[in-house]
Amino acid sequence: MRNKGVGQENVLWINEGKGRAKIMNSNRRHMHMRALRALLSVFIFAFLFAAIPVSAHQAESTHQFTLEIYGNANEDDTIDMRDVTYIKLVIFGKKPETEFSDANYDGRVSMLDVVQTKLIIVGKEAKLTIVDSADRIVTVSMPVERIVPMVTWSYEPIWILRAQDKVVGITTTAQEDYSWLPGIQDKPTVGTYKELDYESVIALEPDIVIVLDRKVEEVERNLESFGITTVALNLRSQKKFDSEFKILAYILGEDEKANRFISWKNGYLDWIKEETEGIEPKVRVYAEWSDWTWGTGSEGSGVHDVITMSGGYNIASDLPGPYPQVDPEWVIRENPEVIFFPAFDNLTGYTMDSDENAKLFIEEACNRTGLKETDAVENGRVYVIDGFCVEAVRGFVGVCYCAKWFYPELFEDLNPDAIHREYFEKWLGVPYRGIWAYPLIGG
Repeated sequence: MRNKGVGQENVLWINEGKGRAKIMNSNRRHMHMRALRALLSVFIFAFLFAAIPVSAHQAESTHQFTLEIYGNANEDDTIDMRDVTYIKLVIFGKKPETEFSDANYDGRVSMLDVVQTKLIIVGKEAKLTIVDSADRIVTVSMPVERIVPMVTWSYEPIWILRAQDKVVGITTTAQEDYSWLPGIQDKPTVGTYKELDYESVIALEPDIVIVLDRKVEEVERNLESFGITTVALNLRSQKKFDSEFKILAYILGEDEKANRFISWKNGYLDWIKEETEGIEPKVRVYAEWSDWTWGTGSEGSGVHDVITMSGGYNIASDLPGPYPQVDPEWVIRENPEVIFFPAFDNLTGYTMDSDENAKLFIEEACNRTGLKETDAVENGRVYVIDGFCVEAVRGFVGVCYCAKWFYPELFEDLNPDAIHREYFEKWLGVPYRGIWAYPLIGG
């Protein structure tokens, strides 16, 4: 938190008789006038913005986070009239100043921050100051009408927010991975998710470019002089997704859509957490990328989040680095009860109409030394799941599939495929099809 404070005037005390009384009386008159002016300001602002409704606040969830946008003075997960009240209390010395009380980010808390917060609530702010995924403080000129998403994980969230018309350029990576998203084939391309074609980006004149935190310095160096703002939003980790998604939604002016989606998604996650949090011992799980033999995920990876949120125990959780590589002997010693393969190749996906590839892949995997000796193979508990159902926004779908695989008796009423269908048809506006997980467990 930056060291700032509401300005305070020095008080001069004079101890000599009538002179002291005279100055004290004068000070009282000035104090009364300042108080009257402050009250009058509050009245004027309250009158001008009386018609602003309080933002709908989501039902209490176990997925709490601080929305890192300046204006979120009370440091909850949204910006609403409670933040306006909090800022007024800071001004009058009744509440401590928080990091995000300075809504207009000018270095002091004043009635201008009350105005800025109310403008954010109604979507009329001229600027929005955020903390992005690279832990940078970034001020975005509003409204944002033209965007280039470099982050592959950002496309589905943008379509969920129905903001795809603001996308003026896409990566060839996204065009391949998301060929089924409406309108994506009509967008001009600007390079790959690893390397942008900066001339093409500049020619499209976007307001912002969305990048990964590790790419932000390079991209900013190439675009800043052209007046293009670079915002780092990874949108990959389930644990950080809601916070980053809400920041994206505020930038695009669609925070209420984000609230509704998060509430729907977290309803399933909360149910699974409630049912599994008391289970001991937890099911022991090994996850391996289908295109990286013996490559797994420890803490900090998407697969780790999915396993633990499903109530499982990730046998690789204590290994160094988020994406370690193991060996057959280690897997045999750890002896997982369930194995699943997140797939980014021709095993799963929207355009697949047969599960034959996934079936053959599992058969071959079960004959590998290091896997065939495990309880998972012996008991037929080996699965394939699409990689997009493990990383990023659809990680919650992966949690639903995994919970069903880990604890089928506990989740007889859980139908991950139906939830996935609802996600496609309700939130993306896309007909549901494809092979996403194999084998499915009925229910």
